[in-house]
Amino acid sequence: MGARHSTLRPTTPIEKQRDLLSQHSPPPYVYSPTTSSEEAQSRAQHGPLTDASVERFRREFRSDSKNLLALNAITRADPASVCMSRDTSVHDLHVFNIKLEVEGRATNQKASGRCWLFAGTNVLRLRVMNKYKLEDFELSQPYLFFWDKLEKANFFLENMIDLADRDINDRVLNYLLSNPVNDGGQWDMSCSYIWYTYAHALRIHSTPIQFVNLVTKYGLVPKSAYPESFSSSASSRLNWLVTVKLREFATQLRALYAAGAGGPHLRAQKEAMMAEIYRVIVIALGEPPKSFDWATRDKNGKYIEVKAVTPKRFAEEVVGYPITETLSLINDPRNDYSRLYTVDRLGNVAGGNPVRYVNTDVGGMKKLALAALRAGKPVWFGADVGKFSDRASGILDTKLYDYELGFGVTLGMSKAQRLLYGESLMTHAMVFSGVHVDEDGRPVRWRVENSWGEEGGEKGYWVVLEKRDVTKELVKVLEQEPIVLPAYDPMGALA
Repeated sequence: MGARHSTLRPTTPIEKQRDLLSQHSPPPYVYSPTTSSEEAQSRAQHGPLTDASVERFRREFRSDSKNLLALNAITRADPASVCMSRDTSVHDLHVFNIKLEVEGRATNQKASGRCWLFAGTNVLRLRVMNKYKLEDFELSQPYLFFWDKLEKANFFLENMIDLADRDINDRVLNYLLSNPVNDGGQWDMSCSYIWYTYAHALRIHSTPIQFVNLVTKYGLVPKSAYPESFSSSASSRLNWLVTVKLREFATQLRALYAAGAGGPHLRAQKEAMMAEIYRVIVIALGEPPKSFDWATRDKNGKYIEVKAVTPKRFAEEVVGYPITETLSLINDPRNDYSRLYTVDRLGNVAGGNPVRYVNTDVGGMKKLALAALRAGKPVWFGADVGKFSDRASGILDTKLYDYELGFGVTLGMSKAQRLLYGESLMTHAMVFSGVHVDEDGRPVRWRVENSWGEEGGEKGYWVVLEKRDVTKELVKVLEQEPIVLPAYDPMGALA
């Protein structure tokens, strides 16, 4: 273990990242504001791209007729469609030998980044569908979206007060200012089982803490009690307006701090600022209900009615999902396994539960996901879906596109390298609702409930190829003091 060993942190994340960097790259260039103009000019002139080099590249390119064929094809079409492997797309069947008995119709997040809320509510709605024998049912994602947007604004302003003494060029401060009210989130922000591995970037949750935090504090309502608005379905304009006001408020809070204002005065100002943010969000999304009636019919036509119920009572008594009993898992090869991790300043509810992950190997995660599906339980997960997925066919497979055949290049980065160099992070959340296993019981492909409508895949369901069911060893990791990753770490990415 060496000199860096301790009972709490055998190897720190920063030390481990430095080790990985030293193995795969030269010492990084460090800019200094004191660098002389002569030094800067010398560096700018070092190693220029010459005409001779370009001419050599051109000759080498044209010497291979396959390059010319690729050029003719790919300049006239989407590179991904030209490079798509027919064998892979035909092989990836939407047929599974283990599948949840009850599934709802595919939902649609439309032009918003609310996938984590859709995935979370898609997990929870199955509880209601099973309990009341419903053909279909949908919880209100806009309701949670309202409270998430308001809570994130407050969370951001609290961070601005806490960091008021930092220089404006501080990396953490700049990161927080870059996107104060991102639509995205994680299971722990709303409710937690994570799997993060590329397409492979998969995070398994039986539920997210950002999701847990929202549901615990504000409850749930059916879609009929708080439907979509224009700005919940297309959130960019609302996000811009809230963001520009929050950045303006940040300048004001920092100015007050610089003038000698203390915490009580700053928070009094924050209260007035939050009243403005509340007004903007209510006007754009609608005012959330304090109580409501819900009525429906089951598969047999039996009438079901719940009157004058609050959102928290609806969550506790009608949905009844044990949301606080869930666990988030990640697979992060940069850092030690069987350790508990968190990300600095990641969250949405000030005073809420922190986002925590148990880091474990991919093989164990697959076993847990398989066990959950065998037991009839859906699994929330986050994924890096954009690089190796096809929306029309509903396929997510790292072998789907043959870029070596099309461009003559191979993609050889390890997962740790992709994370370190900014190539991969979680970008989308979905739900496992089935799996196909081979004769030896090993997973071959996974059935995925997406939130992009019913057009792609099999009526909106996708195929991905390759906590209560969690081992006692993993649960015991929760007793550890979490290792804190920096605010800008990719493990803090919001789906």
